Amino acid sequence: MFEHLTAQKPDGILMLMQMYREDPREAKVDLGVGVYKDATGNTPVMRAIKAAEQKLWEVEDTKSYVGLAGAPDFNDAMVNLVLGTTVPRSSVNSVATPGGTGAVRQAFELIRMANADARIFVSNPTWPNHLSILDYLGMETVMYRYFDDETRGVDFDGMIADLKTAKKGDVILLHGCCHNPTGANLTGPQWDEVIKVLQDTGATPMIDIAYQGFGDGLDADAAGTRAVAAAVPECLIAASCSKNFGIYRERTGILMLVANGTDKAIAQGTLSFLNRQNYSFPPDHGARLVTMILNDDALRSNWMTELEDMRLGMLSLREQLAKELETRSGSNRFGFLAQHRGMFSRLGASPELVVKMREGSGIYMVGDSRMNIAGLNAETVPILAEAIVKAGV
Repeated sequence: MFEHLTAQKPDGILMLMQMYREDPREAKVDLGVGVYKDATGNTPVMRAIKAAEQKLWEVEDTKSYVGLAGAPDFNDAMVNLVLGTTVPRSSVNSVATPGGTGAVRQAFELIRMANADARIFVSNPTWPNHLSILDYLGMETVMYRYFDDETRGVDFDGMIADLKTAKKGDVILLHGCCHNPTGANLTGPQWDEVIKVLQDTGATPMIDIAYQGFGDGLDADAAGTRAVAAAVPECLIAASCSKNFGIYRERTGILMLVANGTDKAIAQGTLSFLNRQNYSFPPDHGARLVTMILNDDALRSNWMTELEDMRLGMLSLREQLAKELETRSGSNRFGFLAQHRGMFSRLGASPELVVKMREGSGIYMVGDSRMNIAGLNAETVPILAEAIVKAGV
């Protein structure tokens, strides 16, 4: 029967990674892959993770399954990290998942169970896997305006106008912080306006927060998510530990369902049921490390210090790149790069100019001109700035 399978569309980022590896030039810059890198180009194991792993090795005495929902102390620690004291813990149902992608997939499955006719409102642009999963599940997608190609900021008027067309039973997917792929984020007052639209329309918010701590700090990055969760009767939150704990390959995430009007046993039971149907018990190694760090004052302090260093490093690279471009172009039109937050920024270059920079200068970025700022260092920023100006962006 397998002879009837057809080829799947190649993943653009994976293809870009292969092209980069095969490029013989020494002076090449990889801004495509979406992982944090330090100044040497390495994705390091964070100090607190190393310390927690050493401690875990010494005390762990079983590799038996955890519960269908994951370890309760992991769920508690992550709910506290993302939501703080904004929402009573008793109002939050949660399950551990294999990474943030697992949380997103389970959220979409849950929505489909609750309302097969739900429309999912998704920002234009968004993380490509949002659309890929929704398409695979056969769920209706409505794109709402988000990125302004002229200002490289948020097209907020367009966004609000589009979100107002949602209705009760629809879901509005929002990025909690560090918007991927644009880097353009909502302000506090803008979050308040989005909340009003959610309240007026009755649509259910779903928040994907994958980069908490990479933008303006742990609490600042969660502020929008917390405000939404406190203001509406129900919401979904998919959170990832891949980036802020640097445990990409451990596949550690969580799905939260805040549902004040739903029987808790039914809500939690349904989340656990979905885990059982998909992968039964979620992985625990990464979750155990995260729990140890968040519940130990010394480990948590160490982790927060290193995370802040990473955040400030990316911010410094943004500011350096914006200044280099201003100097080389004689224009401040690239100032948006210093205003964006997180690992990514969308440059606003056409696909043709992206190819031109790759072929002429060895600059590898995604075709929509999304750049991974963490792929830069102080030495490669001038190289990128020169390539951008040379290409005529």
